[in-house]
Amino acid sequence: MPEGSAADRTECFQAEGTGYGCNALSIDVEDYFHVSAFAQHIDRADWEAQPQHLQASMEVVLNLLAEQGAHATFFVLGWVAERHPALIRAIVSAGHEVSSHGYAHYRVGEQTLASFTADVRRTRVLLEDIAGVAVKGYRAASFSISEDTFWAFDVLAEAGYAYSSSIYPIRHDHYGIPDAPRFAFRPRGESGILEIPISTIALFGRHLPCGGGGYFRLAPYGLSRWALRRVTKGEGRACVFYFHPWEIDQQQPRPAGLPLKTRFRHYTNISRMEARLKRLLTDFRWDRMDRVFQRELDGT
Repeated sequence: MPEGSAADRTECFQAEGTGYGCNALSIDVEDYFHVSAFAQHIDRADWEAQPQHLQASMEVVLNLLAEQGAHATFFVLGWVAERHPALIRAIVSAGHEVSSHGYAHYRVGEQTLASFTADVRRTRVLLEDIAGVAVKGYRAASFSISEDTFWAFDVLAEAGYAYSSSIYPIRHDHYGIPDAPRFAFRPRGESGILEIPISTIALFGRHLPCGGGGYFRLAPYGLSRWALRRVTKGEGRACVFYFHPWEIDQQQPRPAGLPLKTRFRHYTNISRMEARLKRLLTDFRWDRMDRVFQRELDGT
């Protein structure tokens, strides 16, 4: 029986009520103009005037998950939630988890302690008011919690979050802590918040990415499947995978003046992304982060 068969997925979700045996699927709910790489080309003051593509992309994403019987965690920008409250409620009604992606996609290092504290508190209250459910998780914009900003974990705990998924333990020019633990850990000690990193494999003395994003689009699908299976079967651990709705949006505008590297990273293989996601949802079993990591969150 394939890993992603309907029978396997049902068993995965029901086993001991924890989602044991599943991998954690996450979606960063932001439109194309929200990405950090566009920040110097599209000012936040101009976001409202941009063509809005998120609603259509999210409908495709939600339909894909429903077709495969999979569930996910949606890390939502507060800016998006204010403008699309019905979308947030649709996520909840479909059985998915709503978590925070901050309000306006500011990287942690761009904020002071006071502004970061206000941001994460404001966004959590906003999402809970709209969604009608508790918000447990947080993901920093562009995985921007660094070794210099570990104070953010203390702020998140004080603001009522139970976990973060803000570290990609790889070497990258815009983010990453290459020597961070590969699996869930508590950066501030056993009484602190749980950090759930994006998945990597250990190879040739380095952590190599396999948890989604541009790497999933740029590399052949077979390489991603091999790496994810290395984690799930070889190490017996759950994978943490992420993507963005704009990654399936072939109609999105292309702002003028983008550097070649930015264009390459952002647009390559967008036309293939939806088909790859269908294969991913079939080849592996997926659930919400709060259920997959329930035991770690409970400290058991």
